[in-house]
Amino acid sequence: MIEPKKLMRSVFLALAVVIAAPVSGAGVPLLGAGAAFAQSQQTLVASVLFEGNRRFSDDQLLTMVDVASRGLYSDAGVQGDAESIRIAYDGAGFRNVSVAPRVEKLDNGRVRITFVINEGERVGIAAINFTGNNSVNAGTLKGVISTKETGILSWLFRDDSYDPQKLGIDKELIRLYYVNHGFPDAEVSAAVTEFDQSRNGYFINFAVNEGERYAFSDVSIETSIANLNTDALKGAIRTNKGSRYSLADLQESADEMAIEATDQGFSFADVRPRLDRDEASKTFRVTYLVDEGARVYVERVNITGNNKTRDFVIRRELDFVEGDPFNRAIITRGKAAIEKLGFFSVVDISTAQGSAADKVIINVNVVEQSTGDYGVTAGYSTQDGILGEVSVTERNFLGRGQYVRAAIGASGSGKTFDFSFTEPRFMGLKISSGFDVYHRINDETSTSYYGTTATGGQIRVGLPITRDLSTTLFTGLESKTIKDADNPLSGVFGGVPGDGDGLVFNKAWVGYTLTYNGLDDEKKPTSGLYATFTQQYVGWDHNFLKSEVKARYYMPLLEDTGIVASVRGQAGIINDFSGSGVHSTEAFKFGSNLIRGFEGNGYGPRYTGTGEMLGGTAYAGISAELQFPIPVLPESYGLSGAVWADAAWIDGTGGNLAATAGSTNEPLRTSIGASIIWDSPFGPLRGDFAHVLNKSTDDKTQVFQLTLQSLL
Repeated sequence: MIEPKKLMRSVFLALAVVIAAPVSGAGVPLLGAGAAFAQSQQTLVASVLFEGNRRFSDDQLLTMVDVASRGLYSDAGVQGDAESIRIAYDGAGFRNVSVAPRVEKLDNGRVRITFVINEGERVGIAAINFTGNNSVNAGTLKGVISTKETGILSWLFRDDSYDPQKLGIDKELIRLYYVNHGFPDAEVSAAVTEFDQSRNGYFINFAVNEGERYAFSDVSIETSIANLNTDALKGAIRTNKGSRYSLADLQESADEMAIEATDQGFSFADVRPRLDRDEASKTFRVTYLVDEGARVYVERVNITGNNKTRDFVIRRELDFVEGDPFNRAIITRGKAAIEKLGFFSVVDISTAQGSAADKVIINVNVVEQSTGDYGVTAGYSTQDGILGEVSVTERNFLGRGQYVRAAIGASGSGKTFDFSFTEPRFMGLKISSGFDVYHRINDETSTSYYGTTATGGQIRVGLPITRDLSTTLFTGLESKTIKDADNPLSGVFGGVPGDGDGLVFNKAWVGYTLTYNGLDDEKKPTSGLYATFTQQYVGWDHNFLKSEVKARYYMPLLEDTGIVASVRGQAGIINDFSGSGVHSTEAFKFGSNLIRGFEGNGYGPRYTGTGEMLGGTAYAGISAELQFPIPVLPESYGLSGAVWADAAWIDGTGGNLAATAGSTNEPLRTSIGASIIWDSPFGPLRGDFAHVLNKSTDDKTQVFQLTLQSLL
């Protein structure tokens, strides 16, 4: 059905075409948009064009002008559109932009409008300064706000534009940082800006009044709800005695306690923290008041903005449905769960009065973002030479929240073919399930004395145990063919000749992984523990149990300086039940994830006959690292530095007993070094400069390596 307004507009335009008087001199430019037209008759706009625009595309500019949608010319309308374009450029940091409309007369009483844009030089942020920040350094505060100083990557991120509205948001971001780091009375009194013509940029100064730093003292719980187990609620408290004051910790503790009370069957529990200030000791005594709240029920849940994502993908993260009791703590947790999906750039949840006083309507509005990655990557490895990968990844497959990835890779030492699928909510439960299949070809190289072709796959199931602890169960099969084109398959396989078809090893495995995540921030952790423990039994042509544990603990060394210390520990062991040793292809192979300063697969037990790596059956490693901001560089560069020390112990030898007797290995290895870390658009990259202190005779070392930073 055609809407009445659109129908009337179409009729009006058609009549205008019929009655419009021809304009003489078709194709001759008029003198600007203010040229004198015979306004007694309507003039149609044939087309709207743009010249000189680089910052905005033609399609983007068309959404800013009304003359294109109206279809009728007017001097005032064109001048208003020119001003709209100028304002858009001003918001993007182009302070000296000019927009001049050019109008050309065409046949049949029509005109062509061209907006001629002179973008000029883009204006940036020359410097951001702070006054009154006695306890928090400027670099930390620059990382908090959304406005950034102009740097070498500003052309990519476009985050160095001056916007008065953003400054208002930045003032609140600074205040929130302070109130979450011990300063409950902090204020940002002003944000003063000054334009420097010589620097073509703004100088911005934030005036901060920090107030006094406070900590929490005694913490208690009071409740009027009979039979409520308050001891169970204590585990949700984050405002422990002696910890610094934090508004976020107060709110999160109250929300988690309300959820715990709900799990006990008290769905309308309301938790409010009461603070008693002691100015002499600069502490707050906290009492959490747990009472019965108003009995309100969810009448309806409205979801808007999800053009691709199915409704059920969002609803299943809310943990409530129509008719359930309304609890703000559960709403807050549901919002965080939806944001964590990574499908939306904006998630907004609001409430409205329902059809009765005890009913509420939940409105969930989302703004979708791209969830597909189609990548072609290339690089260089000291071990594999030139390498590349073509991959297709979709994190929200068909709008159902499923993860799909297919990749083809190639390097100087082989090829890989991988496919993965994950269903995050198997049968609607909080259980993930998925599978991985692969085909990998590794050629013989100077460091790999035999080639392998492996085809396999596995099925996995993941489920949460507690808020911070989860587990993954997995089982799989693989068939691997090992070939040596030049020699018998060395002592690793008992001297069995390679017959052209190679040796085939089949294996089946079953295992599990426990993961504990107590980090404050997974992307840039500053405190907390992250740990994994994995065990898998491998059978068929093998018979052994492989166990590995890895953990890393983060802690801020000096509060509010951006300096973070971390300690990483890891260990692994293979228990052989066959009596003939663990095949070299199944033994631990070591790289920079254990100790830096060595080439990948360049250290560990080595066969004396051919020099090939045999791998180990036991290892342990420890690493200490200190990461810090680089004072001389702007925070917007995303660069930080680190110093570290690594130590590793390797024992046991892969291969059969004959190979073990002919192997060499120095168990202890140590190294020290420094790193440059870049928080790049592609992920955190780090360049490690290493100096090896202790090594085995045949180990291969390297001074520099470039890797992706990981939690472990």
